[in-house]
Amino acid sequence: MKNPLSTTVLNVLLVVSLALSVLFCLQYIMVTREARTLSGQMAHINLFRTTLQALANDCLAYSQTNPAINPILESVGLKPRSGGAGSKAAENR
Repeated sequence: MKNPLSTTVLNVLLVVSLALSVLFCLQYIMVTREARTLSGQMAHINLFRTTLQALANDCLAYSQTNPAINPILESVGLKPRSGGAGSKAAENR
């Protein structure tokens, strides 16, 4: 003799399990797609940062032969300020 209640419960559990599996699969696909997009953006950012670092190093090397660029390098913080009231006030502290 079959028990229709147990069959119905098992079928409901199967449908719920199937729905959750589809939901988790879709979430996985979306998270993987977002991770791939963010990884590409991170690669572009790292390339840009490396390029800017190389430019800064070239500017510092150029400043050794042409000191006229030093005020620009000091204004952007690539070189410490030479002399002036600001550095004397920092020495007094």
